[in-house]
Amino acid sequence: MQSPERPSIYTSTGQKMTFSRIPPEIIAAHFLTSCHGELTALKPGNVHIFANGHRMEVSQFEAAAQAAAPIIADPNLTVGQRILKSVRASFDASGCNTNLGIILLCAPLAHAAGTPSAAMDLRQRLRDILFSMNVQDAIDAFDAIRHANPAGLGEAADADVYEPPKITLRDAMACAADKDRIANAYVNDFADIFDFGIPTLESAKKLAKLENCDEAFAITTLHMSYLAKFPDSHIRRKHGNETALEVQNEALRRTQLWSPLTRPDTFDSLIEFDTWLKHRELNPGTTADMVVATLFADLLSKSLLNRFKISAYAHEK
Repeated sequence: MQSPERPSIYTSTGQKMTFSRIPPEIIAAHFLTSCHGELTALKPGNVHIFANGHRMEVSQFEAAAQAAAPIIADPNLTVGQRILKSVRASFDASGCNTNLGIILLCAPLAHAAGTPSAAMDLRQRLRDILFSMNVQDAIDAFDAIRHANPAGLGEAADADVYEPPKITLRDAMACAADKDRIANAYVNDFADIFDFGIPTLESAKKLAKLENCDEAFAITTLHMSYLAKFPDSHIRRKHGNETALEVQNEALRRTQLWSPLTRPDTFDSLIEFDTWLKHRELNPGTTADMVVATLFADLLSKSLLNRFKISAYAHEK
């Protein structure tokens, strides 16, 4: 009897095609690892173990992650249901909006990794999921956004979330893609994460290993790389485009502190940048969301590759 995780069929040419998925418990574990990794690294402007901020604490983010993990990974839920149920559970656990952006990015990634497919590449799987979403996914996601009530929600750019959507979630995200990096991810198949984030992370991790540094330094480099690459959407929504560009330029001005790798001797200077941002109440929240999603996508991609290697070996035997 074939395993439900890797059922096989024969193609018209007689070749055996293997289907694979990552079990929900592993997806949930990867999600928790990603959330924990982001919190244990210095991320100037965000909440982390070295400093709380913006009237939020690390414990709230940890509680939200624990509440969301099993829902994010539930194979019986659609993308929209994962988003809505995860946001509600996170809000109940933390008492505030800690992870809306994280959930919006991680729900389709989890769905892609947990759906049986012959595709080994996570990005290809994700593309299929993004195109398969329907109007109900948009309805559920809009409900989640209203429930979380992120800063700036009442502004013109986001006013449409108060209206019942009549288009798919991907099409709805396209309406805001030029103003929001998370919305843009739904349109470009998470290009920022796969083309920029994961390569940046892998490069920094290799350097950290060579220099015998904690992997958290590589995550700090990932955070600062995103901050220097893109104006943060959360800051732009709350404080305007000029301020978002100012923060981006401040990150670029400090490139020597974090590129190609954050080092122990530059740590204090980045703490000062963290204090400067928080004193001005500037929270690069979208950047933090992208960091978690990058860590998550990296883990899922490696897990899929390993499962296909195991499957191929089993077929050879």
